[in-house]
Amino acid sequence: MDRYLISELLPPFLFAFGAFASLVFTVDNLYELMRKVVEAGLPLGIALKIFILKLPRIIVFVFPMSTLLATLMTYSRLSSESELIALRSCGVSVYRMVFTAVIMSFLVAGVTFIVSEKVAPAATYDAAITLDKALKSDKPVIVKKNNIFYPEYRQVQEKDGSKNKILARLFYADKFDGQQMKGLTIIDRSQEGLNQIVVSETAKWNPGDNIWDFYNGTIYLVAPDRSYRNILRFEHQQLTLPRTPLTLAKKSRDYEEMNIAQAREQLKLERLAGNEKKIRRLKVRIQQKLAFPFACVICGLVGASVGTIPQRTGRAASFGVSLLVIFTYYIVLVVSRTLGDTGFLSPFLAGWLPNIIGLSAGVFLLAKIANK
Repeated sequence: MDRYLISELLPPFLFAFGAFASLVFTVDNLYELMRKVVEAGLPLGIALKIFILKLPRIIVFVFPMSTLLATLMTYSRLSSESELIALRSCGVSVYRMVFTAVIMSFLVAGVTFIVSEKVAPAATYDAAITLDKALKSDKPVIVKKNNIFYPEYRQVQEKDGSKNKILARLFYADKFDGQQMKGLTIIDRSQEGLNQIVVSETAKWNPGDNIWDFYNGTIYLVAPDRSYRNILRFEHQQLTLPRTPLTLAKKSRDYEEMNIAQAREQLKLERLAGNEKKIRRLKVRIQQKLAFPFACVICGLVGASVGTIPQRTGRAASFGVSLLVIFTYYIVLVVSRTLGDTGFLSPFLAGWLPNIIGLSAGVFLLAKIANK
């Protein structure tokens, strides 16, 4: 029975995969890509490369849709041809019949997770870089960020033997234009008995010497009693500071261009910067990246459950029902993400709420059908 059901599920799955992939890509990317070819002079070879690089991200969204349509079409056809009734008369329960579709959905979910983690983020990022370089071939790719904030801490041994964490150094820059920092203020308390405040117009990382070059600024040396010891004005001064602020400023990938590991790394940097809005968004995106592959399982369960209802529906009706379910799922996905970004929902609930609602609906439908 399992072999038979899988053989019946695979053809509509492949059909749905091709149909939805074409539909989603046409709506999401193709028009904009063709417009750049015609209006901005984007070479066709580059456009084809971008087309291929954007496919993995489309595939990630298509897998749940394909699973839903495949299970709905297959079980609806089996139900309309009384094959499910024959199986039930042989003692096979509805739960057992749907179990095959759920197992297949778990396999699709595993493939979805691999593509979404290992392929799609890197390909999407490469597509963005390729497009930017093609449209601005005579200019370097510019990374811009405002309010770069990076604190460092050190452990201090107290007289009673306890350890306390205190601020050792604070790095702040008004903005980073892709080449240099501007409007810098550094408070340095890393050396015992020597505090200094550095105010500089610009600064640039020197990769050859692994050091920072500061330009047009002032160094204020502060004595242990917090009085000014000395003031040094400079046009060019080299300071040994960590490269981390530059790394923080250059982290310019969008959420869709990062996998979970990269998003967690970015989360650590944003926590240092103290940007609560970005911290909250990253937490929500991480939970959604973890939860989204399981949408395949939800879609498989819902599709198989709806399909087992005695009915006579064709491919067009199944396609319409699938679109309605998918539309509802993505509406809940967008709403929960928005509520998570605003802090109304916790990141975990914002990420998993669509799956919770979908699983509840699927289990309810399955139980209702099985008890008939």
